[in-house]
Amino acid sequence: MFLVGGIFLSMLESILEQQIGETALNVAKAVATMPTVIEAFKHPNPSQILQPLAEEIRQKTGASFVVIGNKDGIRYSHPIPERIGQSMVGGDNPPVLEEGKAYISKATGSLGPSIRGKVPIFDENGSIIGVVSVGFLINQIDETIHAYQKKALLFISGGLLIGIIGSSYIANGIKKSILNLEPDEIASLFQERNAILESIREGIIAINENGHITLANQAACKLIGTSSADDLIGKHIREVLPQSRLPEVLKTGKSEYDDEFIIGQEEVIVNRVPIFHGNKIVGAVSSFRKKTEIDQLTKQLSQVQAYADALRSQTHEYSNKLYTISGLIQLGSYQEAIELINKETADYQELVQFLMSAVPDTIIAAFLLGKYNRAHELKITFVLDKQSTLRDLPEHINREKLVTILGNLIDNAFEAVLENNKPEKKVTLFMTDLGHDLIFEIEDNGKGIPDPLLDSIFKKGISTKKQEGRGIGLYLVHKAVQSLNGYVTVTPGQEGGALFTVVIPKQLADQEEVDHLLGTVGKGSVSSQSEVPKGINPLTLQKVEEVIRETQTNSITAEELGQQIGVSRTTSRRYLEYLVSIGKVRADLAYGAVGRPERRYYLKSPAQKNQESLS
Repeated sequence: MFLVGGIFLSMLESILEQQIGETALNVAKAVATMPTVIEAFKHPNPSQILQPLAEEIRQKTGASFVVIGNKDGIRYSHPIPERIGQSMVGGDNPPVLEEGKAYISKATGSLGPSIRGKVPIFDENGSIIGVVSVGFLINQIDETIHAYQKKALLFISGGLLIGIIGSSYIANGIKKSILNLEPDEIASLFQERNAILESIREGIIAINENGHITLANQAACKLIGTSSADDLIGKHIREVLPQSRLPEVLKTGKSEYDDEFIIGQEEVIVNRVPIFHGNKIVGAVSSFRKKTEIDQLTKQLSQVQAYADALRSQTHEYSNKLYTISGLIQLGSYQEAIELINKETADYQELVQFLMSAVPDTIIAAFLLGKYNRAHELKITFVLDKQSTLRDLPEHINREKLVTILGNLIDNAFEAVLENNKPEKKVTLFMTDLGHDLIFEIEDNGKGIPDPLLDSIFKKGISTKKQEGRGIGLYLVHKAVQSLNGYVTVTPGQEGGALFTVVIPKQLADQEEVDHLLGTVGKGSVSSQSEVPKGINPLTLQKVEEVIRETQTNSITAEELGQQIGVSRTTSRRYLEYLVSIGKVRADLAYGAVGRPERRYYLKSPAQKNQESLS
């Protein structure tokens, strides 16, 4: 800046000298062509005319001197009158008087160094008769130049100060925008960021406020099916992932965690978080990982947790049994001690043998064994129905979700029976894989669920308990069942508590496929689908009525119906209960061959229907 200022001041000095020289020359030319001046040379004493004229011109133009001399260089005018008649000083007259040139010179005269303009005076014949010299002293020029230089310096200094303030403001703004980091720190962070992004196994994609991808690591590229992040950066997120919810996160500013999403053929678990700069949303980032990897970890943890729960419950339970046996031995009741040992061993071994036979899946079997031990610890009778079987458990059904479903329902049942005042606290589990569905029934003899909550009990935050933070378990159950394309219902149980029924299809088949298997499609004339509720197919309904009508007693159980038409007991029950609701069938509670209460459904006769309509 100072170098530029010095160059500018030097140029300013040169320009001012040039302008002053031009001014001196122009004034000299004007004087040399004045008729009065030319006529004065004919006068016997030219000084009498030229001296007053020259002084008047000098004062008006601000020149240091206006000197007029003859062709011999003798002065006719001078600012100092005593020097009139003397020879002009400076040695720069020859080119004017001899060659007739007009020019600017820098010389030292009688008044000192000066810049002067010299012009020849011609008579009517064009002959040189004299010279005009108009000059400005160097010291006066320096004063003028210094005055301009001061102004220039002031301007330069002001500009420099403004520049410093402006650059400081801009630098602070830039530094603030880069989080007060130095360039080497930024470079280091950039390298660290790239290393971190490529080292983690989760896929990561970031978008800007317009929804365009600004970052994608190699794991994300691999899941999406591209070889390089360059193929993704700059594209809108919806071009790459049409169902992505990142644009919604940009709008709402709310984070989303542990959401399930499909990328290509892979199911992934996704987290989405908005990026804020101050209070403004400037983008969003999503991380995702294959669900199979998380399921594998969850499976291992579930096995460890189930094993730990079983050991803990067994330790507690057997500690109590050992104290009892010890007491019997001390009392000398050896036979009672032996009988107690045999009974405990027999009961537990019987349960283990049953689970090994009916539930070959080790995760589910270990989970149920842990719940059995937990029930013993809580003094709850946990009955696993002997008709239960779970041998046909398809591989594609997620075991961890089954554990979530059964775990929450059984724990809720345990809590329900602990709250009642009945001497026996009982929870029953029935499960079957017969037919096309997996069916689980969990029943307790607690207080049940109030009727107003039956329709909303699976919503988040809804609970029969008053404590804060409840209402999550059944919500998770409902969500897990839905993810397996099943459904869960709750009805009043025969034990006085609640009966939860979970139905999970073993194959992904819709109602049309079931009807096709039943052979009912295209047979007969039935009412339109819109006349029956969702989940009830008119063709299947007609088939159910025909099966009941063909029985000898005009009655049937849900299990018997399911066996005849090849559907699950729960599906059969759904159709039978619908027929009850529209008045075509009545239901009575009866005890089956194994002593278990069951509902039998009877087809009403025309006379019964008329009697009901009249009443």
